[in-house]
Amino acid sequence: MTTFQRLLKIRQERGAGYLVLIDPDKNDKGKLPSFVREATEAGVDGFLVGGSLMLTNEFEAHLQTIKRNTTLPVLIFPGSLLQVSSIADAILFLILISGRNAEHLIGNQVIAAPIIKKTGLEAISTGYMLIEAGKTTSAEFMSNTKPIPRNKPDIALAHALAAELIGMKMLYLDAGSGADASVPDEMIRAISGSCTLPMIVGGGIRTPEEARKKAEAGASFVVTGTVTEQNNHGSFVRELAEAVHSLPTANRK
Repeated sequence: MTTFQRLLKIRQERGAGYLVLIDPDKNDKGKLPSFVREATEAGVDGFLVGGSLMLTNEFEAHLQTIKRNTTLPVLIFPGSLLQVSSIADAILFLILISGRNAEHLIGNQVIAAPIIKKTGLEAISTGYMLIEAGKTTSAEFMSNTKPIPRNKPDIALAHALAAELIGMKMLYLDAGSGADASVPDEMIRAISGSCTLPMIVGGGIRTPEEARKKAEAGASFVVTGTVTEQNNHGSFVRELAEAVHSLPTANRK
């Protein structure tokens, strides 16, 4: 079973999945093994690894540590071409469809593709959309693109449908690390109502209640990063996981 198939199975069985984003620049490597084990026991469905910047050389070391301490899917959420490794189970092959910067639409992908192919790493084609979050995020600044206005769900939907017609496998709506505001529920509902692609939603989600609302609106996977860096204990992670997994059967796709 491929990692993508594992993700689809999680969505089918749980209605929505909960993923934790680990940024090697922002996590204490010494505490990482215990956190990964606790998060796994708490009901997390997988781990994303990556960041907009990479100020340390700990990327592969973090991947190795995570893989040693969980059997859950470990996916690279790349912030740059340097974040490619066969240690992971898969990589989200991101295409920044919300922007008009050709470097992030095809330039970096052309450079990365031969490397990924050679390593045998599973690549999951993902339409990546930055959503306005109240302040300039690292992803917005580093990509040199404007986010989709948060009050324009129709624009977000049009981009999602384009990704679907092009043949991408997933969507990722991101308000950005430490965002003031998360992706609007109305935008998630608009996309989930008309687009069949599984949708990952992250950025600015700080509470179990907010995580649940994203799942109720139609997110296939809910991601937290900054909040779990600040509250990296199993009980809080369990609350987030239970909130995402608490959809009634009628709401499950």
